[in-house]
Formats: sequence, structure tokens, C-alpha cells
Amino acid sequence: MDIARPEAKRQKRVRRTIYIAIAVVVIPLVTYALSRLKPAAPSVDSATVWTDTVKRGPMLREVRGLGTLVPETIRLIPAATDGQIVQRNLLAGTPLKADTVILEMSNPELQQAALDAEYQMKGAEANLEQTKALLQNQLMDKRTQAAALSSAYHTAVLDRDTNKQLADNGLVSDLIYKKSQVVAEELAKQDDLAQKEVETFSNSIASQVAVQQASLDEKRAMYALKKSQLDQLKVRPGIDGVLQELDVEVGQKVTQGTVLARVAQPTHLKAQLKIAETQAKDITIGQKASVDTHNGVIAGHVMRIDPAVVNGTVTVDVALDGPLPQGARPDLSVEGTIEIERLADVLYVGRPVHGEANSTVGLFKVVDDGAAATRVQVQLGRTSVNTVEIVKGLQIGDKVILSDMSAWDNYDRVQLK
Repeated sequence: MDIARPEAKRQKRVRRTIYIAIAVVVIPLVTYALSRLKPAAPSVDSATVWTDTVKRGPMLREVRGLGTLVPETIRLIPAATDGQIVQRNLLAGTPLKADTVILEMSNPELQQAALDAEYQMKGAEANLEQTKALLQNQLMDKRTQAAALSSAYHTAVLDRDTNKQLADNGLVSDLIYKKSQVVAEELAKQDDLAQKEVETFSNSIASQVAVQQASLDEKRAMYALKKSQLDQLKVRPGIDGVLQELDVEVGQKVTQGTVLARVAQPTHLKAQLKIAETQAKDITIGQKASVDTHNGVIAGHVMRIDPAVVNGTVTVDVALDGPLPQGARPDLSVEGTIEIERLADVLYVGRPVHGEANSTVGLFKVVDDGAAATRVQVQLGRTSVNTVEIVKGLQIGDKVILSDMSAWDNYDRVQLK
């Protein structure tokens, strides 16, 4: 039969208690130790990252923007008067001269008004000539009357002088002499008045003619205006260039001031660049620039900066100093670079993907002979298109990763393979 062994049961209970106690102590310790372990550094293919080495020396600050070539001279051609389009002679893109007729319009009311103005002008011309002739005839009549009075006066003077001699010799009575003397004095007054009347009338002719001349000038100006408006029904550009737009159709009625066409001079182009507003603050008039037309690079300079910001960009006009390459035409897409300043001696590196001017960013610095990279805080200074100034955090010869490393933001170290 079986023999009871109480001491075996007691030993089993003791061992179980010991195991439980060990488990209660060890498991939390292991868990805590595991939680303190750092995650293993991830591996990054070195062929997929872009690196650059920190250097010291001169640094050229530039900004870059996309844009188009636009004509410096663009003329919008409005309708000089109301009318209806009767003929289109050219299509958009056609070269033309200043006097080339682009399209023709009709306006029967204007034609009638021009004809009426012409008749009124001719009537005013006839009235002026008639007034001149009438005034000249009146002047001649007054001069004739004055000449007759002058002749009578001189005759009376002779009679007076003769009667005076005869009276002195006692051949005629004193009464006859005195009568001749009175007649001479009276004719002298009439002759003087007649001469003054001729002079006054002669001076008044100019003012009377001026009234008729003013009426004629008014009629001529009206006729010239109507004739000019009539001539402008044949629409001409006024400058040599290329017809860019012609937005009206035959039969369409237009009102005065309606834009009919747009003409540009393709030989005088400028580059209109869109620069990010954060980079445009350092741009000034006269700075050097270059424009890449994808068929050649043209030197230029900044000629205008738009004061307004549109969609986060500032429009900058660049005058082209060099000859245009073949194929350059309005609305051609270009890429422009503007030189801001030349820094003589600074610490710089290639511009990282995420790095704005005067900011602090985390960059991965290559260590262990290229086997790994660790994150360092770098203070950036002034920026250019492809480079950035290093203010703090890196030294000459340090090699850093410039490409996008946002996928490893949670790691301070990566392995390069």
C-alpha cells in the first residue's frame, strides 16, 4: 500500500511559491529593460540620397522664377466710332505695317454727317469770300467819297488863297474872301472826318472777317473730325508689328471704344517672371539677370517690380540686353535667374529640400566614413537658388544629406548601405 509523505507536498508548495515570486519580480524588470532599448537604426540606400559637402568661400545669391516673353510695346486698337464690321483682311499672327488695313467698318449715319459737315464748310467758305468782297467794296466807296472831299477841300483852299490875294489888291470884296475862307474850313473838317472814317472802317474789316473766319474754322474742324472718323472705319494699327488678336467677326456691331484688335512689336520683347514673394524682397531695379529661352540664354537686367502680390508671387520685368535667339516670340515660356548679391567669404552648402532662409532645420550629417548619418540642428542664413549659408551647426568638410528625409523624422540616426 502507498505510504503518505507530507514533506514532499510541502516542498512542492515552496517551489511553486518561489517560482511565482521570481516571475513577479523578473517579468516587470524585463519589460522595463526592453522599453528602454532604442529602436534599431533604419537602413537607407545611399544611392537614393543627395549629399553635399560644406565649403567656405564666395557665394552668389540668386533667385529664380518661371515666366514668359512679352512685347514691350502692345497697342490695343479701339473702335473710333460706332459701326458694323463689313470685312476682315488679316488673321492673328500676320505681320503688318503701320498703315495696313486690318478690317473695315461701315456707319451710314457717320457718312451722312461727314457729307453735311463738308457742305457746311463750303458754305462757310463762300460766306467768308462774300464778306471779304463786300467789305472791300464798302471800303472803296468810302475811299472814293474821302478822295472827293479831299479834292473839294484842296480846291477851296486854292480859291481862298486866290481871293485873299485879290482882296489884298482891292480886286474883290472882303465878303467874297471870307466866304471862300469859311468854305475851305468846312471842307477841311469834312475831309478829316472822311479820312478817319476810312481808317476806322479799314480797321474794322479784320474783326468782321475774323467772325466769318471763326465760323469757317469751326465748320472745317467739324468736317475734319467727321472725315477722320470716316477714315478710321478702315482700321489701321499705327505701328509695325504682328497682329496678336482680332476678336470681332464680320457683321458684328461695335460701339465706340470697343477693342477690335491687339498689335505687338515682336522685335522688342521683355521677360515677365513670377518670383515667390518670400524671395522677391531682395530684388531691386537694375540687378543683373539672365533669361533661359531653352534655345539660348540672354543677359538682362531688372526694369520693373510689380508692387502687388498675386497668388504668392511677384511679377518682375526683365529687360533683355542681348540679341534674341532664333524662335523667340511673345508668350514663349522662359526661366529667369536674378543675381541678388555676391558674398565674399561665407560657410555654405547645397540648399536642402526643406530649408528656408534664417531658419533652423534638422539635417543628417554623414558619419562613420559614410556608413551612417546622424541628425544635427543647423542654423541657416541667407539662401540662393542652389546654395544656403551655414550660420551654426556644421563645419568645413562636413557632409550632409540634402534630399527629403521626412520619412525618417522619428529617427536621429540612419544606416547608409
